[in-house]
Amino acid sequence: MKRTILFLSFFLCGLASANPPNIVVILTDDQGWGDLSLSGNKNLSTPNIDSLARDGASVDRFFVCPVCSPTRAEFLTGRYHVRGGVYSTSAGGERLDLDEQTIADTFKAAGYATGAFGKWHNGMQYPYHPNGRGFDEFYGFCSGHWGNYFSPPLERNGQLVQGKGFCIDDFTNKAMAFMEKANTDGKPFFAYLPYNTPHSPMQVPDRWWDKFKDKKIAMHFRDAKRENPPHLRCALAMCENIDWNVGRILKKLDALKIADDTIVVFFHDNGPNGWRWNGGMKGRKGSTDEGGVRSPLLVRWPKAIPKATRIKPIAAVLDLLPTLADCAGIPVASKKPLDGRSLKPLLLGQKGRWPERIIFSHWKGRVSARTQTHRLDHTGKLFDMTADPGQRIDISKTNPALATRLREEVARWKKTVAVELGEDTRPFVIGHPDFEWTQIPARDATAHGGLKRSNRFPNCTYFTNWTKLDDQLTWLAEVGADGRFEVTLHYAVPKGSEGAVLELSHNGNRLRHTIAQPHEAPARGQEHDRVPRAESYVKDFKAVNMGVIALKKGKGELTLRALKIPGDEALEFRLLMLRRMGGRR
Repeated sequence: MKRTILFLSFFLCGLASANPPNIVVILTDDQGWGDLSLSGNKNLSTPNIDSLARDGASVDRFFVCPVCSPTRAEFLTGRYHVRGGVYSTSAGGERLDLDEQTIADTFKAAGYATGAFGKWHNGMQYPYHPNGRGFDEFYGFCSGHWGNYFSPPLERNGQLVQGKGFCIDDFTNKAMAFMEKANTDGKPFFAYLPYNTPHSPMQVPDRWWDKFKDKKIAMHFRDAKRENPPHLRCALAMCENIDWNVGRILKKLDALKIADDTIVVFFHDNGPNGWRWNGGMKGRKGSTDEGGVRSPLLVRWPKAIPKATRIKPIAAVLDLLPTLADCAGIPVASKKPLDGRSLKPLLLGQKGRWPERIIFSHWKGRVSARTQTHRLDHTGKLFDMTADPGQRIDISKTNPALATRLREEVARWKKTVAVELGEDTRPFVIGHPDFEWTQIPARDATAHGGLKRSNRFPNCTYFTNWTKLDDQLTWLAEVGADGRFEVTLHYAVPKGSEGAVLELSHNGNRLRHTIAQPHEAPARGQEHDRVPRAESYVKDFKAVNMGVIALKKGKGELTLRALKIPGDEALEFRLLMLRRMGGRR
């Protein structure tokens, strides 16, 4: 029946397809444009990813954001990330405003089964959570990076679970099972696979590492002295693992006999996370220069896109929502104006005028503007990207009219778009009535007293040095609805320091618990690292039921403090989990 309704919708939209196309979107993390053999890199081989270009379309100049969460936000909404409140990669700044409609909202409204498998990075607590943004199914983690890639703690639809094997392989397994179930149920599917590699920590199974650990590197970054060879080799190994998993997905589509009617999209979230060959471009992850924001975009749809289609007009991650909705013949759920445009005419080889455009790249106040032929960098220098793709020669003085026009366009963009960001006063939502689980991690806490984070990068951290009664953690929180909540604490404490009395409170409601059992947990993760990491190591924290707390709807400060510390320290803190008693309302 659902397929029949969707067919009628397609018929009315003028599409000559008996079934709506399935959608598979693969987004990798910190993989540079140059990290594919398709791009000309002889240091690695990515035949499965390359096949998407051979059997479908490739966009020659496709642009994303300089870092992770903004790119994800722009993919989800078709709008510049600052419009949706995304300005950071952690501690709440990665959250996508709740008044934004997502690509999953669009496809779910059209009757699609929707699932996301991997790194979300646009909000953890519901309704910022993927299950609150249009995804029926979520398996992975919501943080900006994860501390261990081998059978790590993950979540499935809010509930903590244990991963199985290398996480990229695991995410792929879950996504393929989702596709198979949707197909069996007779529903089209929208499957989003935001992989978290080759982002650090640099971990990869032996099968790929053994190939690269002693490999001679043939192609280098334009300033080869800046390269870190072990990091570079591991990144390439991780990219080949990604390629293997892409191949598994393509084989699954073949096995299900749905490859012809499935749109497969592949792109990256920013430039490379290290200095390595990237086509001679300037910049890497974090930069608004070409090397920091250029990504491949490969789109395969055997039923509609001619093989080996090459698209020359510039495009951006903003374009994916309108493009995929247009290809599927369904309306976009968002009532807000999109910044992206549909690439369907280009993908299908339809003739017609393609209007010129400017694509803006923004991060931390730095704005760069890209036209079809030129880039104005964040300092106001102008580069001819056709004659000088490496941005080596500033031509702003020899082409002052274009430089002036683009500077004016940047100033206008700042006044009309960037200004929408505003000050972030959003509390962390806990106890939402439509969701059973709430994660409250160390990442989002504000520390008081002598408490120390395990690392300056907050995403996968925990707190240590809890030695005084003045030490405490707070979260600006808003309880979604009155309720009683079971609280689980994830902690570690050495033998001899057990016995601390903790109090959790919010707007006068309190819960006390005594740490009765020691739990010594050495830092780990290094056993899988191929190169030393910059981020925090992890621990196998103990989960203990603190009891039940009654919370009233409203804003207030959630506080965790120690009332008694009989040993050297109260605890090391990683996470609180709240479960609404009786499930969702």
